[in-house]
Amino acid sequence: MNGSPTENQTDAGVDVTVEQRDTTPSIVVRAVYFLLIGWWASGIWLSIAWFLNLTIIGMPLGIKMINKVPKIVSLKNQKVTVTIARTEAGDVTVTESTSEQYSLVVRGVYFLLIGWWFSGVWMSIAWLASISIVGLPVAVWMYDRLPFVVSLYKY
Repeated sequence: MNGSPTENQTDAGVDVTVEQRDTTPSIVVRAVYFLLIGWWASGIWLSIAWFLNLTIIGMPLGIKMINKVPKIVSLKNQKVTVTIARTEAGDVTVTESTSEQYSLVVRGVYFLLIGWWFSGVWMSIAWLASISIVGLPVAVWMYDRLPFVVSLYKY
């Protein structure tokens, strides 16, 4: 686990520590995983997710699957921000959060107008790029941004 305090402050008798946690495995482990599993598993995963997105009943699962693509492709975990606040009275509050998201309404409208079709194009280009050594860095970059492309979800 990688975690380092990014902010310490004392305000109105409250001591606050904020740290970013990233439990993503090392780049070597991620590279071996991608070469053995990630490149082909991502093709199957994305095909199922795209099919589910075409159905009203399967759409929520399809979107959740797309939001997990960075994990499926290369074991990349979502970063978590941990905030620890201690008051002068000794009370401690620990809060874990991920990136702040757009409202569900905005994300839903975006998905219906743009995300559903644009993500299909984006996924296809990313997967094709991932099967060549030259295109691999572009593919990894595209996969990391796929949740945002489909529904403005910040991974």
